[in-house]
Amino acid sequence: MACKHKYLFLLKLLLLLQLNSNQSEIGLMQQKTSIPQHRKVYEILRSHITEGVFHEGDLLPSENELCTVHKVTRPTIRKALDRLTNEGYIVRHQGKGSIVKGIPKGVGILSLTGTTSAIGQDNLLTHIIIKPEIRNWTEAFTFPLSQREIESGCIYLERLRLVNNKPVFFDITMIPNINLTRFTSRNFENKSLFDILRKFYQVEVKGGEQKILSIVADDRLKDYFKVGAGHPVLQLNRKIETNRPDFYIYSQVFCNTDEYALYGIF
Repeated sequence: MACKHKYLFLLKLLLLLQLNSNQSEIGLMQQKTSIPQHRKVYEILRSHITEGVFHEGDLLPSENELCTVHKVTRPTIRKALDRLTNEGYIVRHQGKGSIVKGIPKGVGILSLTGTTSAIGQDNLLTHIIIKPEIRNWTEAFTFPLSQREIESGCIYLERLRLVNNKPVFFDITMIPNINLTRFTSRNFENKSLFDILRKFYQVEVKGGEQKILSIVADDRLKDYFKVGAGHPVLQLNRKIETNRPDFYIYSQVFCNTDEYALYGIF
């Protein structure tokens, strides 16, 4: 009889643990889907501009039309349009509506919005040298790490970027392995790292600091850039601030500027 009571007790305990587990999973799913409506509308309109659905000079649908299509309120649409305006994708004219400016120009590697945005997706190819993988770390290109960052490990990635089929950038990126579910399984070939972080993890670049050095290409860089011995290369060590408190992206970028001048806006 005592064994029966013990069995029933264990069964109830297992059912309770399962219920708590299911509730936790539901809570995580709700967190992942709790992206503000204006963000969703912004992402859709932004992608339509960058993918060529709307071209420079085109008129976006009116606010009323966007409200109907996306089933949201007018203030929500205005928040999305305000952000597109602030980032230079559209111009809003009273009585005319929102006119597409196109993909913002003059945003280069010295800025903190990413190389893909700078040059345009059509002219930029990205080859993955080392796919994203989990590593431990003790330093980040001379920038000090917090104890929390060290304890969490990092996601390490190496890429070679080609502009008009000419290798121009080689970059190493390290990101704290904190709340980036399934990040290492994503496809980064010819993709923007910052776009992936923004769309899937709501991580947005806010600013940062960088150290710029002039170096001579070592054997690896000579091979990547197809240059000879003694060739000068720019090295940028960057600590990039994001909208997550105390969450930084660290990168080391090597630039072959033979044919391309670097230009950036801060």
